[in-house]
Amino acid sequence: MSFVFTPPALVSVPVVGTLDRFPVHRVYCVGRNYEEHAKEMGFTGREPPFFFLKPADAVVVVEAGQTGVIPYPSLTSNLHHEIELVAAIGTGGKNIKAADALKHIFGYAVGLDMTRRDLQGEMKKQGRPWCIGKAYDHSAPIGPITPADKAGDVANAEIYLQVNGKDRQRSTVSKLIWNLAETIEHLSAAWELQPGDLIYTGTPEGVAAVVSGDTMVGEVRGLGSLTVKVA
Repeated sequence: MSFVFTPPALVSVPVVGTLDRFPVHRVYCVGRNYEEHAKEMGFTGREPPFFFLKPADAVVVVEAGQTGVIPYPSLTSNLHHEIELVAAIGTGGKNIKAADALKHIFGYAVGLDMTRRDLQGEMKKQGRPWCIGKAYDHSAPIGPITPADKAGDVANAEIYLQVNGKDRQRSTVSKLIWNLAETIEHLSAAWELQPGDLIYTGTPEGVAAVVSGDTMVGEVRGLGSLTVKVA
């Protein structure tokens, strides 16, 4: 088989404790999945979960102990950080029940859902899709994946983000409105999940802007830290 041009390299994430890498298929994100973040965005209550996607090549892989670098994106003057627990799907499926959902998870990682907030907001006002605010290049940094059996009590882990050494976001995964099992149940009713899918599970309150030169350090306890600098 020949191609009209060289296919791009497969995006893959390192796996803690091995030389193996996790090949990325799709990137799903859950919107407004912590109550206090929903409130700061102007919403309240336990609304049905909703999802958006980022392209696989929006993933910025940050190796263990390294500092990832992302460019300040074009067209925006209000770039926001959103620290998130990421679930990596190892076994696919359709219409997965919450009771069985965790069996489909290969492991967990720390991720950032970077957002061109001004562009997202403008699209919302116009009733248009807001891919331009969420699904742009370099918008999904991620650290190494820790296998599920070595990740500890992820459901109750502390999650936080600091910018230039100062707290911005701090909460616990237990405050998810829709927990991971419920999220997978809803998500797999709409899409057939595949091995290699990443699920960014939502961000707690405290989202705010970063500028060129800022360094973000985020962590989900038990999964190591993720360090990313805005170029």
